[in-house]
Amino acid sequence: QVQLVESGGGLVQAGVSLRLACAGTVGSFNIYSMGWFLRAPGKEREFVGGISWTGERTSSDSVKGRFTISRDNGKDTMYLQMNSLKPDDTAVYYCAARPGPTVFTSPGQYGYWGQGTQVTVSS
Repeated sequence: QVQLVESGGGLVQAGVSLRLACAGTVGSFNIYSMGWFLRAPGKEREFVGGISWTGERTSSDSVKGRFTISRDNGKDTMYLQMNSLKPDDTAVYYCAARPGPTVFTSPGQYGYWGQGTQVTVSS
């Protein structure tokens, strides 16, 4: 049974940084490719970025240059470093996992999800 738990969200002012973590209990974390998604109020879940089991990263255009994804397979944890936060970044952030080498941008490609962590950025 795969379980993912996000942490690190909160209420912050625009311009500051936050680091989200996604801790997994998957047994063999290194065989999973991972993704971060967000759901803003009234909107569909959308891809933020992901990291493959080999460490290859991909991210959406809206966060490139501000958000960085990393993973520590020894700790079964993935991170989302968010810098220069904007009010538009306000959302619930979810991590997701799928076995295999490929990061997909579609939420439907992931079988395992965390419960989400709220990030609220005030102006």
